[in-house]
Amino acid sequence: MRDPYEVLGVAKNASAKDIKSAYRKLAKKHHPDQNPDDSKAKDRFAQANQAYEILGDEKQRAAFDRGEIDAEGKPRFQGFEGFHPGGAPGGDPFAGFRRQQAGPGGGPGGAHFEFRSTGGDPFGGGAGDIFSELFGQAHAQRGGPRQTPPGRDVNVTLDITVEEAATAPKVTAMFPDGRKIAVKLPAYVEDGQTIRLKGQGEQGLGQPGDALVKIRLRRHPLYRVEGRDLHVDLSVPLKDAVLGAKLAVETPTGRVAVNVPAWSSSDKVLRLKGRGLPEKTGGHGNLYAHVRVMLPEGGDPELESLMRHR
Repeated sequence: MRDPYEVLGVAKNASAKDIKSAYRKLAKKHHPDQNPDDSKAKDRFAQANQAYEILGDEKQRAAFDRGEIDAEGKPRFQGFEGFHPGGAPGGDPFAGFRRQQAGPGGGPGGAHFEFRSTGGDPFGGGAGDIFSELFGQAHAQRGGPRQTPPGRDVNVTLDITVEEAATAPKVTAMFPDGRKIAVKLPAYVEDGQTIRLKGQGEQGLGQPGDALVKIRLRRHPLYRVEGRDLHVDLSVPLKDAVLGAKLAVETPTGRVAVNVPAWSSSDKVLRLKGRGLPEKTGGHGNLYAHVRVMLPEGGDPELESLMRHR
């Protein structure tokens, strides 16, 4: 067994916090569940556990530093060299022990060692506490299934247009890690709404987390949004405003024709029923076209003459 300080990659004067941090990184990196195709991961994982069993316990670490135990936690006292917990070589490498003063009939050197059973837990206490954090609470029996924690959720902002809010197509969301994910918008979507994408978050030791996609409605150069209704300006030539006409109006789903009554002045509002955004309960809001009377570009001599002689 290698020197536990060397296994964890820490200095001999490392703090307990640094030791714990180094162990967590190694345990997470070499856990067999995360390395099913690496036959050596199990050995590296076991070495990290054994090293932390020594250095993660204040008394064990002190005993190792004084030379009383070796890197496997075995006593170095005379008569105990090569002794393995369990009474034979190859015993449980994770079982701990504590030194007691011998009473009458005590062991060699006036001391004996009482080995602590780990109750089947191969991580025996200190490491087990960390594994509860890293991999979830383990079953008491060796080999029992572990409940591994899922990955973290990620938050993503997705800007959509009024047209996309009206038609609910698939849109592309950019994730912080560079991924591009196609998101199918629900029929009803509003500014500030959050859509949960199962399994699209960070990869954890267990199931991946979710992605929380917050919808943000972009400002539109044409439409003004009020609830589920839309408002749009409709430019009407002076002649059509006086005589009336049928003109095209832009909607999120395409152009439609609207009748502009004769003698329509600016700010007259024409309602196009059901041409707004989808509503929660079904149906759609309305689109309101605001008439804007426009004078001829470049002037009109006849109109000017008419106005002068009225």
